[in-house]
Amino acid sequence: MRVDVTPDGFDLTFGGRLILRHTAAAPCLFLGRGDARMDMYRGNFDIEDRLTARLPLSVARVMVDGIGWRISFTVADGIAPIAELQVIGNILRPTVTAPNVNRFWLRIAAEAGEHVWGGGEQMSYFDLMGRRFPLWTSEPGVGRDKTSEITFKADVTGKAGGDYWNTNYPQPTYLSSRKYALHLETTAYAAFDFRQDGFHELEAWAVPEQIELFAAESFVGLVTQLSDRFGRQPPLPEWVYNGAIIGLKDGGNSFERLEKIRAAGVPVSALWCEDWVGLRETSFGKRLFWDWRANEQHYPSLKAKIAALRADGIRFMGYVNPYLCNDGILFEEAEAAGYFATDGNGKTALVDFGEFDCGVVDFTNPAACAWFEEKIIGQNMLDFGLSGWMADFGEYLPIDVHLANGVPATLMHNAWPTLWAEVNARAVAKRGQTGEALFFMRAGFTGVQAHCPLLWAGDQSVDFSRHDGLVTVISGALSSGLLGNAYHHSDIGGYTSLFGNVRTPELFMRWAEMAAFTPVMRTHEGNRPRENLQLDEDPQVLAHFAAMVKLWVHLVPYLKTLVAEASATGLPVQRPLFLHFEDDPAGYVVQDAYLYGPDLLVAPVWQAGETHRSLHLPQGAEWVHVWSGARHAGGQDISVPAPLGEPAVFYRAGSVHQALFDGMAAAKTGVA
Repeated sequence: MRVDVTPDGFDLTFGGRLILRHTAAAPCLFLGRGDARMDMYRGNFDIEDRLTARLPLSVARVMVDGIGWRISFTVADGIAPIAELQVIGNILRPTVTAPNVNRFWLRIAAEAGEHVWGGGEQMSYFDLMGRRFPLWTSEPGVGRDKTSEITFKADVTGKAGGDYWNTNYPQPTYLSSRKYALHLETTAYAAFDFRQDGFHELEAWAVPEQIELFAAESFVGLVTQLSDRFGRQPPLPEWVYNGAIIGLKDGGNSFERLEKIRAAGVPVSALWCEDWVGLRETSFGKRLFWDWRANEQHYPSLKAKIAALRADGIRFMGYVNPYLCNDGILFEEAEAAGYFATDGNGKTALVDFGEFDCGVVDFTNPAACAWFEEKIIGQNMLDFGLSGWMADFGEYLPIDVHLANGVPATLMHNAWPTLWAEVNARAVAKRGQTGEALFFMRAGFTGVQAHCPLLWAGDQSVDFSRHDGLVTVISGALSSGLLGNAYHHSDIGGYTSLFGNVRTPELFMRWAEMAAFTPVMRTHEGNRPRENLQLDEDPQVLAHFAAMVKLWVHLVPYLKTLVAEASATGLPVQRPLFLHFEDDPAGYVVQDAYLYGPDLLVAPVWQAGETHRSLHLPQGAEWVHVWSGARHAGGQDISVPAPLGEPAVFYRAGSVHQALFDGMAAAKTGVA
């Protein structure tokens, strides 16, 4: 980091890149105060800010001390400094002496033609330029497009429509095409605004602890630095490589249905029954009974059946979340011990989750964490025989509850998904099963990378829509992957079915084609199973799925090299084109195609009725079309046939894995 005084301010550079440029006419720092209104309804937030002050700190003075620079700021000459930036190494550390400041804005220098990515897991836009992104963990919304009928209906009926920026997993970190990255260390509500030509504006509703900068000569080096900073996942468990994780929630019938699926030639690694705890009926659809223990009425002799499956090479997975329904047995135990977050009267705070109420286990209370880890995850799940689970939710911490650590819930809300991930990871570690038991999460925030072994993309609609359908999970994988989340996957076929929107066979098959080139393949019955197509109900769909899983299994030797690379460097399995082709600017904006490791290019069909796929081939390599063997020079846009069963997939000519890639066509049929 370097600070150079200029006639009217200063320039701060990092790794030769201009980061801050301050002048009296265009200051880089603003302070203020706002009065926010936050309303939550079932994980959806309506947030408004009434700004009462925003002061430009026009006057800056640069001082050199023994370890770096100190820059003091004030509003005008002759007025004492009210803020300071301490510059040490790659850190900017702000302090504010002015009273009642709860809004902070910092302007970062931008360049013409710059691209930025990150922001956590962003589902609508991979390149963030030109838009503002609030960073607050929440339900992502249904449809996520204010111009669509489904979003309108979701807003009217449940305040649940969402917008392009809503996400389960925000993170105040971005990467620039200038090959630097910036992280804002705060858990407060924040926003990144990339709408201006000359600067990016960072906003936080609290003075951040620090601003961290990273720079590298390559995007690979930059991603590795971020993975070093935020943490790395353990390798995927060996048992995962056996095939797909089949999601069924049909009580005891799930085992019979699994055998039908296996008989159709589907390689299976695990049976995932989220309803292992029993069900309740709501207007949204079938919901789980949130009392985290096996339901012997819904799943008779479950422990014995889990053992039998395991003897046959198939694991059993379940479901858990950080809340307890108030009509369950575990709620009584937790409430008696004082493990719940409380309301203003010191009583257990109850949260409406859609026609049933729950207590929020207080993960700022070490005793509550230890109880959840041992009693629920340790005894009720791992000791019972589960090899993994969906660790759902984490986004719902109400902003008006009281917590054991005394920190306002407005500052703990974003931190909650990471605390939830820690609880799961510690429980697994206590049983010595890190890297063996596999849980997956949709919620996240800064630091979740060090604890969550696998992300899932949340609850997409069962359709091809631009902002909530199949294509969004690609953007989610790419954006989160750049921040150190190596492993990402999604519900094959989507999840949310509302207002008559139901799955089609085409959607399920296209989703399976995309999932064949992700770290994990997993199906889901959705929120309304009886109204939606299921894997085992259509022979064509089942046969197609079997072919895609066989293809995935065929590529396991390649996937294992990517897992080893992720462990060593933090590089994600799914990668944006520019990660390996920096000199091709066309790849900077591609979000509907990706590299599966360095040598496979995947461009799934994500629109209904399409049988061809147009895509960009990265410049700097020759590309071989997997199904036809045709060779194409990089650096061009092409269109190729993409009938069902043959998504647009290419490999890099000369790859050391060429023999494996050449066997992909035969692998689908089981001939290989």
